[in-house]
Amino acid sequence: MSAKPMSPLRWIVAVAVLILIVAVLINERNQTPSAPPAATTDTAETPAVSVPDVDPELDPIPPLTTLQSIDRDKAPARRVLDLQHWTTAEGARVYFMQATELPMLDLQLLFAAGASRDGELPGLATLVNGMLNEGAAGLDSGEIAAGFENLGAEFENSSHRDMALVSVRSLTAADKLDPALDLFAQVVSQPDFPDNAYQRLRNQLLAGLQFRLQSPAAQASEAFWSGLYGSHPYASLPEGQPESLAQITPEHLRAFHEQYYSAGNAVISLVGDVDRQQAERIAARLSSALPEGPAAPAVTDPEPIQSERKHVDFDSQQTHIMLGQLGVSRSAEDYPALYVGNQILGSGFGSRLMEEIRETRGLSYSVSSSFSPMQATGPFVISMQTRTDQVEQALEVINTTLDGFIEEGPTEAELIRSKRQIMGEFPLSTASNSAIVSQLGMIGFYNLPLNHLQLFLDQVEKLTVEDVRSAFQRHLSKEQRLIVTVGQPLPEPEVEADLEMSAEDAPAEPTSDAATEVPEA
Repeated sequence: MSAKPMSPLRWIVAVAVLILIVAVLINERNQTPSAPPAATTDTAETPAVSVPDVDPELDPIPPLTTLQSIDRDKAPARRVLDLQHWTTAEGARVYFMQATELPMLDLQLLFAAGASRDGELPGLATLVNGMLNEGAAGLDSGEIAAGFENLGAEFENSSHRDMALVSVRSLTAADKLDPALDLFAQVVSQPDFPDNAYQRLRNQLLAGLQFRLQSPAAQASEAFWSGLYGSHPYASLPEGQPESLAQITPEHLRAFHEQYYSAGNAVISLVGDVDRQQAERIAARLSSALPEGPAAPAVTDPEPIQSERKHVDFDSQQTHIMLGQLGVSRSAEDYPALYVGNQILGSGFGSRLMEEIRETRGLSYSVSSSFSPMQATGPFVISMQTRTDQVEQALEVINTTLDGFIEEGPTEAELIRSKRQIMGEFPLSTASNSAIVSQLGMIGFYNLPLNHLQLFLDQVEKLTVEDVRSAFQRHLSKEQRLIVTVGQPLPEPEVEADLEMSAEDAPAEPTSDAATEVPEA
């Protein structure tokens, strides 16, 4: 069915309506202000964001620093440490620094109660320290652990040759800090030494001693300390011996705690979000809770030894080597020079020992040297492991490298590089509250000046090649060097045959043309 054609009247009406619509649109456009062209994007229009006014009193945000703009020859900025020190009425030495960045407190107690105080019962100091959180003031180990955990606090304890350490970390909110300190004070000052826990811990030490018998590294360490210190208190193994552990009783533990965990023998370190008055109250609270007693006498210095070589037979694929001698105490004036020199001699990749032993000859995967300064003279030791048939070559390289460094000292370039490394690493030692509290404990335990960290860096910066060389010559002598090897039996040193034989000792001429067998020399 075809559509009916539009009449002339309808055409006229339609055209009139169209003209009217166009006229209206043109009129509206002329009355609307022009707008900026729209952005060429398919996304919805982003609403305007109001920028708050910047407070003119606030410091502006510093610009970003690129690695290229850092002056590598200039030491990084040091953190300013406002360290404070006082002594409690009971004689405890207190070291404090306020740090308000986090609402936390790190607290550490150090006692001169390490293995050097064991006397005739090696292992006693380790047992006492390990038993502290096994039961105290009527609480068992589970209740103590749950108490710290429920408060969000962390408890740690450890024992070493020089010292025993006990520490706690807690939030500084009153409902957390006060009960955490109460529990901590009970654990440190009122241990119960329950018999069941004592038997368990002693069995753990005995099992550890059995495991040490299977470790050539442990055997080498024990032989080295014993050979270097002889009858000195540092010679005994902190874990004890089966015979001494069998003799120790809970009464021995209580007597040791009463004598060495006393207020006068304590160093209290605090770092955190508390002010000086709060720190004084906390220190007094802990000090008054500890047993009364004076500071323990300092450990006497050991006698130097004569050069000696010891070998311990052990069925292992490689031989462990420890070479060293007596070094220095923590308060020695030469320690900064020795520390810097050792960085060059045998501390990590790039050191002389690593270059000679690993890179040049491939005698070992790693080799290292270190000074371990203690209250009395601590050891200097070089350690490595290598194939049994390479032991003599390795010892020759070690001795030659060490003797050359003692004789000549470092090069100027080595010294500059070592100083730069030490200055770059130092900020890490004060980057956290726990790191600072450890530094404070060290300052207090070894009776170092309150500004020791600043003094140490100043001394390092001023060192010369001659300072390092002289320090090594004063403290390291080849006539007092101990060598310990642990591994397969070593071949006997070859003795050169004496080729010049007298006529009387010469063999007679053979009487036949038969071949004569000549024995090996």
